[in-house]
Amino acid sequence: MSLLVVGLSHRSAPVSVLERASLSVEAQTKLLQDTVAAEPASEGAVLATCNRIELYADVDKFHAGVAELSTLLAQHSGVGLEELTPYLYVHYEDRAVHHMFSVACGLDSMVVGEGQILGQIKDSLARAQETHTAGRLLNDLFQQALRVGKRAHSETGIDRAGQSLVTFGLEQLALGTPVETWARGKKALVIGAGSMSSLSAATLARAGVAEVVVANRTPDRAERLVRILTEGDATDVTARAVPMTSVPFELTRADVVVSCTGATGLVLTADMVAAGVETAPVVDLDAVAEEDARESAPPAQPSAEDGCPVDLPTVRPGFSVMGEAAVAGMDAATLEQHGAWAAGSAVDRRDAARGTGPEADAEVIGALAQAASAIGRIPERRRPEAVDVPQRPEPVLFLLDLAMPRDVDAAAHRLPGVRLVDIESLAEASADAPMAADVDQVRRIVSDEVAAFGAAQRAAHITPTVVALRTMAADVVAGEMARLEGRLPGLDDKHRAEITQTVRRVVDKLLHAPTVRVKQLAAEPGGAGYADALRTLFDLDPETVASVSRAEESTEKNAENRGPG
Repeated sequence: MSLLVVGLSHRSAPVSVLERASLSVEAQTKLLQDTVAAEPASEGAVLATCNRIELYADVDKFHAGVAELSTLLAQHSGVGLEELTPYLYVHYEDRAVHHMFSVACGLDSMVVGEGQILGQIKDSLARAQETHTAGRLLNDLFQQALRVGKRAHSETGIDRAGQSLVTFGLEQLALGTPVETWARGKKALVIGAGSMSSLSAATLARAGVAEVVVANRTPDRAERLVRILTEGDATDVTARAVPMTSVPFELTRADVVVSCTGATGLVLTADMVAAGVETAPVVDLDAVAEEDARESAPPAQPSAEDGCPVDLPTVRPGFSVMGEAAVAGMDAATLEQHGAWAAGSAVDRRDAARGTGPEADAEVIGALAQAASAIGRIPERRRPEAVDVPQRPEPVLFLLDLAMPRDVDAAAHRLPGVRLVDIESLAEASADAPMAADVDQVRRIVSDEVAAFGAAQRAAHITPTVVALRTMAADVVAGEMARLEGRLPGLDDKHRAEITQTVRRVVDKLLHAPTVRVKQLAAEPGGAGYADALRTLFDLDPETVASVSRAEESTEKNAENRGPG
């Protein structure tokens, strides 16, 4: 076994690089074809999700394999090799198996324990099988990874450590409110009809939204998703399918939008989102800030002609011309003048009841004047109290972008009345997500399964050699029996059969212990060399061993094509 994986994920690369390196379905197919066409690799599979791109291959040379797979990833992603290389990770043989099983269990996901990755691994294997780039090793690896992932979810509480990316994203949109409470009664627009979009639609339906609208470039897939939503017994949600051309109109009706398509460009521009919220009462943040400042500021201040020593044109809103910050830096004479002005000014007295009006300020200024008379000037210039900044208005449109590259223009972050959560913000939010104690149990499962997989692969590697050895022994028996018949032509059938059976038993007994033991030794770490030793000791023809391997692979492939009976 020479399993090699080269890839990058949210753990090794920033989202901006992942976004640029993302691969369309067509690009993945071409990458697979070029991988098996390359000299070091005989098998290939691509695992591409919203936060990882990994290329798996069975190679005969490690260094050449790393160089070739890295180059192919760069070529097909469009990101230069020099730029991509710092973010790539490499796993080989048992470490590669460990990585795959960890991924399948959700240990390497952005949200630890999420189960969506199992469907993505299944899709990846199906694509490799369709392109005929998955051989025995990758078929075994991916199928076992699916079993390990299912075992982790059934035997542990890994689901409590995290949830699907969809659920995590909705929690980020809800801002601490239970998703069921936040979603109840809302109208949802789901753009796309793939596995992630389907999960999003189902999650929203279970959370209690009133309506789910599905928009997709392929109408049949959108209609199929709508049927799944409406025919199920779990929810009574209203659902309908619309063409992609209806998305601008549906934006004006939707409260929640989830987008996850395979588009290479933006599906929702900032202008489209802004137009979608125009029908809702959107608050102008700048106008709110100005109004709030006016309300929190003292009443209209006297003009400089009224005798105020403060340079009024430079005074910012919310700054009291009668407080300590205003008089800091004045000399004693100016301070006394200002105190007299404050005590006799015609400023509105609404603040007097709170002890912050002109009378209170006059007392402060008087006290400061006494201090200033001793030192000549108030030396410290204090900063005025900051005016409270109004909170952002409540969103009227919630956007969840789960696509890579992004579907929604990042500029939508800045639109009033819009809350956008995308892969980048999810990566930041999940960095400090707590991990359940069950994660340790899953890690032990992964370690055990890696050891078992390695042993099975090493044992399978020696099986063709053992079969070739027994085939050679059977040929020797047949040859010796033919020679015996030539020497004893009068041998009757009964005696011939008895002699043949005796010779076969002798051969089987001689080969039994060595073949059983060599399988056991080969299954242990470092046991790959026993197959070579067996071939050397018995002078087995390498082509005979290879033909046995090809025959076994052909039998397995035919069984897969037939499917379950």
